[in-house]
Order: sequence, then structure tokens, then C-alpha cells
Amino acid sequence: MVLELNYQLRRFKPSDLDGVIRVNRECLPENYTALFFINLHKRFPGTFIVAEADGEIVGYIMCRIETGIPSFKLLGIRKKGHVISVAVLPSHHRKGIGYALIREAMQAMVNYNAKECYLEVRESNLSAIHLYKKLGFETARTLRNYYADGEDAIVLAIHLPRSIE
Repeated sequence: MVLELNYQLRRFKPSDLDGVIRVNRECLPENYTALFFINLHKRFPGTFIVAEADGEIVGYIMCRIETGIPSFKLLGIRKKGHVISVAVLPSHHRKGIGYALIREAMQAMVNYNAKECYLEVRESNLSAIHLYKKLGFETARTLRNYYADGEDAIVLAIHLPRSIE
């Protein structure tokens, strides 16, 4: 997918690791090891996507596919896509990159036969919550003291159609 202003979305490659780690450290208090990123990529390569501008990684999303109880009151076990981390450099905010990354990842989840996508977001991250709601996510529950600093997380989820329009 090509975005305006020379942004491009593509699948993560191991050579992107340093750029992704840089974005993660600059944007988020939750940081992951290089091995964590690489393991997720090996297991679910279709759901690890980067945003690139002029040859530089400016954002990413990494997800995994899980099997479990649906976030909403449905019966049975189902495949679910879990957004582990999504970040866009502050200098590239409000350009549609985060929105595009999430949509692209949701389509990849559908390709893995996931029926739902969910994520955790800090309750204080109102701009992210607004973005997720714009994409159709709904509040499933709150996780008390979820983050290392004691902040609560809101779990947001969305049913995945057969394809993302």
C-alpha cells in the first residue's frame, strides 16, 4: 500500500530491525528485545508491517495470532489477532500512517483466518483510543494496573470481516 507524501507500507524484513527498535524506543515506554521482534516476525510475518518514508522506518505494527475465547460475549474458541505494538514517530503523526498500519495488519489477520482483532491501550492515550474507535474497535473491558507504571489498559476489539475494505 502506498500512502501520500512518499510513505509506503510493506512487510518487515530482518534488516529493518534497528529502525523498528528506534521507533519503539522513541515512541513507547514498553520496549522489547531484538529477539522478541524477530520471533514474532518468524511466527507471523504477514502481521509485522513497517511504514517507510524516504528509506527510513517511521512506524510499525507487530501482531500475533492466538486461539482463545472471544473478547465479546460469543461462544466457542476462535482465532484472534492481537496487536502487540504499533508506533509512529511523532514527526509523522496525523498523516494517516497509524490508520493504514492497523488496517493492513487487520487484513493480514484475516489471511490467517482470525475472526477478531484486539489490543490493549493506555487509558490516558486518548488520541490512540480515538483512532481505534474510528476504525470500528469497541471497548471489551479494562485491565487494572496492566502497565509497569500501574496505569490501566483498555482492551479494544473488533470483529474481522472476510476482507478489510
